[in-house]
Amino acid sequence: MTGMIAGPATAGPDPSAGKPGPPAFGAGYELLVIGHRGASGYRPEHTLASYELAARLGADHLEPDLVTTADGVLVARHEPEIGGTTDVADRPEFADRRTTKTVDGTPVTGFFAEDFTLAELKTLRATERIPHLRPHNTIHDGRYPIPTLQEILDLADRLSRELGREIGVYPETKHPTYFREQGLALEPALVRTLTRNGLNRPNAPVFVQSFEVGNLRALDDELRVPLVQLIAGSGAPHDLVTAGDPRTYDDLVTPDGLATIAEYADGIGPAKGRVLPVTEDGGLGRPTPLVADAHREGLVVHPYTFRAENTFLPPELRSSDDPAALGDVFAEYEAFLAAGVDGVFADRPDLAVEATRTARR
Repeated sequence: MTGMIAGPATAGPDPSAGKPGPPAFGAGYELLVIGHRGASGYRPEHTLASYELAARLGADHLEPDLVTTADGVLVARHEPEIGGTTDVADRPEFADRRTTKTVDGTPVTGFFAEDFTLAELKTLRATERIPHLRPHNTIHDGRYPIPTLQEILDLADRLSRELGREIGVYPETKHPTYFREQGLALEPALVRTLTRNGLNRPNAPVFVQSFEVGNLRALDDELRVPLVQLIAGSGAPHDLVTAGDPRTYDDLVTPDGLATIAEYADGIGPAKGRVLPVTEDGGLGRPTPLVADAHREGLVVHPYTFRAENTFLPPELRSSDDPAALGDVFAEYEAFLAAGVDGVFADRPDLAVEATRTARR
């Protein structure tokens, strides 16, 4: 079947078999390395080139953020607004598409994926989202089109066969309430695509993630793959805010909150600071109870996002005052491995793989 990834998965709980306790790092367990938007430290994010490089650098899963076109096709972009990641602003034929919309309560001005058909979107080319920090990536600006979810599944299938190991996918539904309000809900297309590719089954190499709660609860009834509740460092899930539910992300990481998550999900993807906070003197503090509490509920813990540039590292691990220079990300990985996390979202998957090997020596 087109896009099907053959063979059993090597990571992730089987949602049809209850909530087994996650494995501890060590004793034959290898950290799950998730290529965050591909290998976005080396190529413009959410391009097939970025995803392919991630797999070749050792990533176990490829992570596409999913938005939709006007004709209902799921594509990979960081946000609905695509002006910051494509050359659309330089295309005079699309100048009239520039508009302002409210995304999760915040006015955003730009160009939006859902205002373009797939055919129109395919004429655009990706650009580096943070060129001031990754100027080396800008050499690839204008080279790569926007990929569909199906193209990413096909790539994972091809690379699984070529590399002789299973390459999974880890899609995120971006702003699901927003897209539902646009009349373009993401979830039906996601379920259809996974099912069509033979991936809506226990042990498929797939995780599905979301910062919202309601769509994960609904997907729990339709998908047989592990679901992951993303947990931001502050604020609240937008669907809860919209519904008048007072719960925040702080509430979700309490023991009671984690027990509730375990009713519909199989893991959590917390912001890194919720696992290891940065201290006042700029170092990494002691682990919070989050990993242990999540493991007691049978939830795997995949924190985000591990990046090597100084600006993303705790001050103590920075190499200089240059925000774009690379710091001691290996020390950060070592601390999180010691804290017992089960996987990491990494912009440079090769460094995550190397950190795992180093920790096991």
